[in-house]
Amino acid sequence: MSFVARNAFRAVLRPRAARGFAADIHAPQEVIQAVVTESVAANSAYLKELEAVHHHGAQTGDLWRKISFYVCLPAIIVCSAYVYNLEMEHNAHLDHLRAENDGKLPEPPAYEYLNRRVKPFPWGPNSLFFNPAVQKDMSDA
Repeated sequence: MSFVARNAFRAVLRPRAARGFAADIHAPQEVIQAVVTESVAANSAYLKELEAVHHHGAQTGDLWRKISFYVCLPAIIVCSAYVYNLEMEHNAHLDHLRAENDGKLPEPPAYEYLNRRVKPFPWGPNSLFFNPAVQKDMSDA
């Protein structure tokens, strides 16, 4: 029960004469008992709701932990194995092309729309992450 609601409830239960600051009249015992009972009931409901929220959070966390371990990790392993096999096939194909062409990859066709440079890069003719094993060296072009 909030501070404002509790004080409003107490103000209603107090006798009219005891509502001022100067009055020295105490509330009857049954009024005090009603306030205490109301406070305990409100706290009990709040604690039950808090416990339910905590229990729901524990169940949800457990659910997502199980999903992570039993769904996500196997899916990552399967996808990793698939990509590894795909890359091994690609490397085998590249090795076959190198074996046919005396250890070098064949040159791609020199179409005018490929590797078009209108303005030079500040670091030179090749891209910033140039890899001569897989990319065409543009300093020759």
